[in-house]
Amino acid sequence: MMPDQIALGRGVGDTVESTVSGVSWPAIVAGGLAAVAVTLILLMVGAGLGFSAISPWGGQGASAATLAAGTVIWVIVVQWVASATGGYVAGRLRTSWTGIHRDEVFFRDTAHGLLSWALATMLGVALLGSAVSAIIGAGASGVGAVAEGAARTTTSAIGPFSQYDLDSLMRPAQPGAAPRNAAADVAPEIMRIVTNGITAGNVPPADRAYLAELIAARAGISRDDAQRRVDEAIDRGKQAAARAQEIAETARKTAARLALFGALALLIGAFVASAAAAYGGMLRDEPS
Repeated sequence: MMPDQIALGRGVGDTVESTVSGVSWPAIVAGGLAAVAVTLILLMVGAGLGFSAISPWGGQGASAATLAAGTVIWVIVVQWVASATGGYVAGRLRTSWTGIHRDEVFFRDTAHGLLSWALATMLGVALLGSAVSAIIGAGASGVGAVAEGAARTTTSAIGPFSQYDLDSLMRPAQPGAAPRNAAADVAPEIMRIVTNGITAGNVPPADRAYLAELIAARAGISRDDAQRRVDEAIDRGKQAAARAQEIAETARKTAARLALFGALALLIGAFVASAAAAYGGMLRDEPS
């Protein structure tokens, strides 16, 4: 070995490392932008299909469960298609490498696909966040309106006790008759008693008896009839509270599933982008 070779730290068979980076950023940016564009287009298509599937009329259109399952499947499909598109574009547009081993070429192509996927994900969060939120929010509002219309519409409500229940409690015995003690506004007190009781789990017997006295004096009915009204109204309030808890629990489970499926879709999307970039790079290097 010659002295100058020893000083340079290289042997006779060593090659000089290229000073050019193996990362082709223009190709990565192009792939990321293509993936973001495809994502936006497919999300708009999915939103259109979702709005076409729901209906404000009860018993018509897709159910909430079907719509939720379709949304999850569509989001996964969007992620995979967009990732494949971005990775393929990055692989086809990258700079041609010569004089390196094909395994290194394969690694660089997959890395380009992964980087294009990462860039598209960051751009999607930064640029498409508002658009996706608007689409999902509109869809959720539509589903909520359908569910609300299918159940029961109330003019106003405080907690699980609705204004309709309050009106039913104080309805006069004779239609059109003026209620007794009309000057005394007992509605807020009744709402507070019932709502507090339902929130605590049950309305105490003393509060039930007090409410029955108020309703009997207000509506001009017997105390037994007033007590029956109070019991029925409290039962309806409990049922409404139970339904609200069921809806909240269903929403929690749905959010958890969406998060897990979303993470899985992203991981598979990264793999799809890398594989598509390797395929695009292979086509790029094929002799004509």
